[in-house]
Amino acid sequence: MARQQAEIRREEILRAAATVVARKGFARTRVADVAAELGISAGLVFYHFDSKERLLSEAFALASDRDLDAMDAAIAGPGHYADRLRNVMRLYQRISPESADLEVWSSNIDAWAEGRYTDEIREVVRRNDARWRQGLTKLVTAGVEAGEFSCPDAEEAALRICVMLDGLAVATQVRGTLSRGRAKVWADEHAARELGLPVPVQLPPAQR
Repeated sequence: MARQQAEIRREEILRAAATVVARKGFARTRVADVAAELGISAGLVFYHFDSKERLLSEAFALASDRDLDAMDAAIAGPGHYADRLRNVMRLYQRISPESADLEVWSSNIDAWAEGRYTDEIREVVRRNDARWRQGLTKLVTAGVEAGEFSCPDAEEAALRICVMLDGLAVATQVRGTLSRGRAKVWADEHAARELGLPVPVQLPPAQR
């Protein structure tokens, strides 16, 4: 029973860390902030995690796994492969700095920046990137086999779609040069061209 309670407490700390990072970012989050979120001592946090980096990387992984599970469910269907593709892309694009929700935070571009300096965060970021590409490759391959998609190399097509989504995330979340609505249109158009689908109708100039 004691061990079970310890595990529950550990997950609570991870969820609190995710909430604090969503609010403050990786660089500005302190262990003391996470402890304060739960009303516990920083010593109890360190009892479960030997460093701040370990705490934040595991919190990031926990949040990311929820997104990855949602991706797997979207890939499994039901629906046409084009509909599944659209659902996966919307999951990939789900980024909102105003929200402290775990699912949204796991996609926050802040993790990409922090991964440049923190090995443990970088490992999770790269793991997530590989999972998204593998999932999208699986979906594209199945769509080609079903006759819905047409492309010479499913893996390359999936990689180009993911890279395009990453670039759009930077444009919308960091540079502010592109609205989320316009980014979704461009993402849909790019994926359609990659997979031999009719290009979606473009928005009128006044809305672009």
